[in-house]
Amino acid sequence: MNKELIKLTQRLIRIDSSNPPGKEKEIALFIKRYINDLKFTSKLYEFERNRPNLVCKIPSLRSKKKLLITPHIDTVPPSGKWRFSPFSGKIYRGRIYGRGASDDKGNVAVALYLIKLLREKKIRLKNLDLIIAFTADEETGSKVGIKPLLNYLGKIDYGLVLDSDDFEIVIAQKGLLHLRVEIFGKEAHGAYPERGINAIEKSVYILNELLQEDWENKVHPLLKRPTINIGRISGGEKVNVVAGFNFFELDIRYIPSMNKKNIEKKLRKIIEKYIRKYRIKILAHQEPLEIAKNHFLIKLMRKVLKRHKIKVSYKASLGATVINFLSERGIEGFCFGFGSKGCAHSANEYVKIKNLYGGVEVLKDYVLSLDDYAGR
Repeated sequence: MNKELIKLTQRLIRIDSSNPPGKEKEIALFIKRYINDLKFTSKLYEFERNRPNLVCKIPSLRSKKKLLITPHIDTVPPSGKWRFSPFSGKIYRGRIYGRGASDDKGNVAVALYLIKLLREKKIRLKNLDLIIAFTADEETGSKVGIKPLLNYLGKIDYGLVLDSDDFEIVIAQKGLLHLRVEIFGKEAHGAYPERGINAIEKSVYILNELLQEDWENKVHPLLKRPTINIGRISGGEKVNVVAGFNFFELDIRYIPSMNKKNIEKKLRKIIEKYIRKYRIKILAHQEPLEIAKNHFLIKLMRKVLKRHKIKVSYKASLGATVINFLSERGIEGFCFGFGSKGCAHSANEYVKIKNLYGGVEVLKDYVLSLDDYAGR
């Protein structure tokens, strides 16, 4: 396993699958060839030209339950100053460097190697069908990735999203709400601002109050507090014209005790203190989620980690993984993985080789354990 798993990870890193712009075709075709060489079947699902998702289905003898294992194949583009080329797959001091090494190509390599082990060791699961989906577009919202793909996968019982670091079990995730707020004022000559309604000025008042909002002091033991980021703001025509229009975009991350409806209601209340004419557009939305530590899927993973003498560690995701989309479909599951903490999306991204080795063994053990559980 040693050299082959390392070389597989390097080959995946050397394929540029940056998103944007969305260059997943080459890596999807590479994965398809790899799976076909193992004599398993795979299928491409494309919801935008040249941006395929790849699915490999491995049926069990009795097909009592279905487990979806899904890493993503796109990466953010390389940026910053790199010690090694971002597409080199350079090995240095027990790490493999490159864009996507941790997020998420190390996890892709582990999932692919699991398929290889099932073939080489002639393992036929008894009760648990495996659906392994290598998905596109995770980095920009999954509009042509897992979201539409789920419509084609049939009923799935369990989900395991491979998109975490250092064997951490993600049991909670913030909700995501991206909003564009458009403010309509009234233009006038800049020398007579009282004759107009300055949309930029109104936006400043709104944003100032919004940033001071305490959200009723809501707090979560793992996710902490909700957050707001002002990602974009733009408006006005000229320096000597009262701005008749302005927009700003908000990234709101909220906790399970909150909901989208109440957030929007609060936002409207603040806006309407300062302006009558406005419009809110929802750009993206994902519900928050939690899975209990005593859920059988978590308890099973805990036992597997202890068998492999790996510390059990629980994590909350302050960002967004695709586990939300599975939860919305009623699929029980959690996020887990073998990346390296703190280096995703950064220059000099890497994955620890020991995580890859351990990841293959843990994932194989978990699948076999869940197969036994599904037969009860």
